[in-house]
Amino acid sequence: MSGKIIDGKKISKSILLELKKEISELDEKPKLSIILCGDLIESVIYTDIKKKKGTEIGIDVEIHKFPDDIKQEKLIKKIKELNKESDGLIVQLPLPKTLETNKVLSAIDPAKDVDGLTPLNFGKTFIGQEELVPATPLGIIRLLEEYNINIKGKDIAIIGKSNIVGKPLAFMLANRGATITLCNNNTKDLNEKTLKSDIIVSATGKPGLITKNMVKQGVIIIDAGYGKKDGKAYGDACFDEIKEKASYITPVPGGVGPMTVAVLLENTLKAYKRNKNGQI
Repeated sequence: MSGKIIDGKKISKSILLELKKEISELDEKPKLSIILCGDLIESVIYTDIKKKKGTEIGIDVEIHKFPDDIKQEKLIKKIKELNKESDGLIVQLPLPKTLETNKVLSAIDPAKDVDGLTPLNFGKTFIGQEELVPATPLGIIRLLEEYNINIKGKDIAIIGKSNIVGKPLAFMLANRGATITLCNNNTKDLNEKTLKSDIIVSATGKPGLITKNMVKQGVIIIDAGYGKKDGKAYGDACFDEIKEKASYITPVPGGVGPMTVAVLLENTLKAYKRNKNGQI
């Protein structure tokens, strides 16, 4: 018996329709500014998707492009300017290696930080005061909620310790009563951790990392990985073989990815409303 497919595309469409309706009733459009440094193809595609989906629901999305050799001082100066004129502000990651990511992100006004990556918002997420949180972890939480998957008391393995997905997701799941194992490149005997897990979230971008021999019967697989092989998109999990053992599984594409964009735009509307109400 194959696992039930978690349809992120369908759920994200529902979120976007609700956002479009709410935005249509506003006196003015929320404004989202996106900073893109360099021409990394994945980043270009992703920012274009954010602009397309945002524009479709009534958000004014503007992409500010810079060369990969931009000076950090110039970039930070631009961020501070955009803080004043935007409702939401995103710096597309990864940044070129010549830039200090933490310093650049720290220049974003926390009230406009719809990616939830400034030290203030990241810290609030850590202590359970979730306001503006990273979009991919929030999208994953929403997927679990939509399918009525209870995480309280569950053993969850997260593979990948990035500040964008792994770390904040670990905080958020722990805040909801789950027991977390956060794995990384140095984790010994990864399969021992995954075989004990009720839920596995993988976000490494390594196609085929998770095989059917690494998971138990009835496992829930949330695949937040994305990689390409022979021109085709793949997640971290071997989807076709694992779906026979899983109770639920997300496809790639069509699972976590669409949710990330939808929740990011939801964060933008949230920031707009909070800023209009004078909340910080």
